[in-house]
Amino acid sequence: MSAAHGRAAWRAAGRLAGAALLAALALLPGAAAAQYPDKSIRLVVPFPAGGGADNLARIIMPRVAQALGKPIVIDNRPGAGGNVGAELVARAAPDGYTLLYGTNGTHSINQTLYGSLRFDPVKDFAPVSRMTLIAALLIVHPEFPVQSVADLIRYARTNPGKVNFASAGNGTTSHLAGELFKTMAGVDIVHVPYRGGALAAADVMSGQVSMMIDVMPNAYPLARGGRVRGIAVTTARRAATAPEFPTFAESGLPGYEVSAWDGILAPAGTPAPIVDRLNAAIREALDDPQVKETLRANGAQPIAGSPEDFARHIVDSTERWAKVVRQSGAKID
Repeated sequence: MSAAHGRAAWRAAGRLAGAALLAALALLPGAAAAQYPDKSIRLVVPFPAGGGADNLARIIMPRVAQALGKPIVIDNRPGAGGNVGAELVARAAPDGYTLLYGTNGTHSINQTLYGSLRFDPVKDFAPVSRMTLIAALLIVHPEFPVQSVADLIRYARTNPGKVNFASAGNGTTSHLAGELFKTMAGVDIVHVPYRGGALAAADVMSGQVSMMIDVMPNAYPLARGGRVRGIAVTTARRAATAPEFPTFAESGLPGYEVSAWDGILAPAGTPAPIVDRLNAAIREALDDPQVKETLRANGAQPIAGSPEDFARHIVDSTERWAKVVRQSGAKID
């Protein structure tokens, strides 16, 4: 081989090596994060379609998708109080393309309620952003003979074991809210779990069960439409979007207070630039006047924050809900 041919061969080899190096660099986390997102994103909602979490996700996430410039596909994976979907995301690749619609159920209640979890709600996730604060509403069948919390307590004490309360499933906010009411009011009422809030509320409407304390996005439209009777909200103050409903304290049970929350989480190890990109898109969505109006009309208060804020909130919320679980005596093996 001549010297010229040798130099040409070295130059060609150098170009190939350079191209290979660039390709390898493009696969590094930082490079992938810089291009994020370049395809559709899957959002796992660990509850059935039509329930409170699913409804809120479908209000917020289209606007988040608009901010990101890529579609967000909602994948409902219900089961075990949200644990089925949460575990799926905990085991997913930390690349920002599989996310979890987390709640106080999946990330606060279940740690104490369940004897064992196959995922760690803290170590297996990267918090992205909290999204809403959610009150719950006590609803009853329109013909159920109570008009207030005080009425309900009197009726349940007169009819022990004959009043049943529906929930969206074991470990959900509606379950623990009912258990807390049972404990604080000193009444004997029977828990009837369903596979989601929509199914539970349907049986309240039909009269198959007497009552339910469900999150506002699920319960408030039914009460507003007259399909159930709304009795009282679970927060310390009346809900701004539903001031016609008194609080539990006003209506007969001082000290009773419950609120839910939701937010977006990614698998642990997701690069910080991807988490920050998602956080910015969620903030943009929650600042949209139409999204705000729709959330509030459904009984949810938009609350955005940093990933660090959300992480701290999960820890604080877990401590509060652990007390509720222990006080209620509820436990799932």
